[in-house]
Amino acid sequence: MDVLQPQEGTRVARIVGAIRHRIDRRQLTPGARLPSIRLMAETMKVSKSTVVEAYDRLAAEGVIRARAGAGFFVTAPLAPLALDMEPATRDRDIDPLLVLRQSLEDASRRIAPGCGWLPESWMPDDVVRRALRTIARTGDGAALFDYDAPLGLPALRRLLARRMADHDIMAAPAQILLTDSGTHALDLVCRYFLRPGDAVMVDDPCYFNFHAMLRAHQVRVVGVPYTPDGPDLDRFTALAAEARPRLYVTNSALHNPTGATLSPVTAHRVLKLAEAHDLIIVEDDIFADLEDAPAPRLATFDGLDRVIRIGSFSKTISASLRCGYIAARPDWIDGLVNLRVATGISGGRLAAEVTHMALTDSGYRRHLTALRPRLARAMTTTLRRLKAIGVTPWLEPTAGMFLWARLPDGCDATDLARRALSHNIVLAPGNAFSANGAAGGFMRFNVSRMEGTEIYETLSGLIGRTVPERAS
Repeated sequence: MDVLQPQEGTRVARIVGAIRHRIDRRQLTPGARLPSIRLMAETMKVSKSTVVEAYDRLAAEGVIRARAGAGFFVTAPLAPLALDMEPATRDRDIDPLLVLRQSLEDASRRIAPGCGWLPESWMPDDVVRRALRTIARTGDGAALFDYDAPLGLPALRRLLARRMADHDIMAAPAQILLTDSGTHALDLVCRYFLRPGDAVMVDDPCYFNFHAMLRAHQVRVVGVPYTPDGPDLDRFTALAAEARPRLYVTNSALHNPTGATLSPVTAHRVLKLAEAHDLIIVEDDIFADLEDAPAPRLATFDGLDRVIRIGSFSKTISASLRCGYIAARPDWIDGLVNLRVATGISGGRLAAEVTHMALTDSGYRRHLTALRPRLARAMTTTLRRLKAIGVTPWLEPTAGMFLWARLPDGCDATDLARRALSHNIVLAPGNAFSANGAAGGFMRFNVSRMEGTEIYETLSGLIGRTVPERAS
């Protein structure tokens, strides 16, 4: 028994630290209900008695309070909002904002397999330049100087409606609102539907900027484990009932970071659960054009009733063109338009015109025809080279740019990412994607950024020092 006490103490401290961390970052706000003792024990993989001790310690400190028959609730005051706060050194490397900033800053001098977009040389340069020249030469001046209409460029919205119909998603152009980006689309949805303290369910793992965005909106983030077929349905059911989330934010096709695709059976069950628990689903479909064959979409099965579809073309046309969209039912779009006008007047007409011209240019179709097999080749090469240094895939994606991979036993992804920075290599450690901190042994790799030998040689050396038995 005495031998186990230090281990139990460490586990208690880990739970206490995790809850304090979420309170400091406004993921848990005053009045928020903590996970039940059973759920926390399952999530953290500890005994119920360990969770009881951790909750008792926090209650004694006045951080949380028990309510008979209802559970434990946060009583600590609201932490100041500071998205650029300086957390502990260990936390800095897993902070979602810092992962993104590391990818953006000094990009020309860094190798960035942790970033989320294609290299400049992989983008349709001739298509974008042709669109810009056409607008400059023949445009009537509106694209260069005028505000856009509240919903956005009609021609682009009509085109998006036709493209969605290819996925059996029926949306009239009036149900589509153009935004400044996919991130802006999510921001508008969060502003419209959420209030501080609301719960939002995300996949675990999920796109790391979802965490940063939701933290800015002062909501509670609830992570549901993700499987190769979609969210774990048993955990989804339990969390939907217990946390009562307002939104569920996900990728259905070419899931970020895992590369998984949603199965029809799982999609059907998720929609049934969403209806039962009055849950709104936000489906980010930014990677649609990278698919070889269309995967199931929640919006297809739902008909844009309680599913909101968002997206952009930053991954396949240009990240510099800030142009995204929201597709939703008419009453929600009407409210979102008012919010969009109140906070930004209108979208970028020039970006919308260039995006429309690019999408209707035959060169864009040729670009995608060449891009997909190029990514497939890069995926095959990356898989082979990573396996050779002991890094194994969680699954082998059928398309897309991301590979979610497990590091060798004992190798901490955050520590590896921190040390890789000294070699000018930006990695994306697993816990940046995990609401529950359950991905410390994983890393997301962008296969389009894995060319050459330097990255593998550096990783091999760093992993060798991280895992002593590999060096013996």
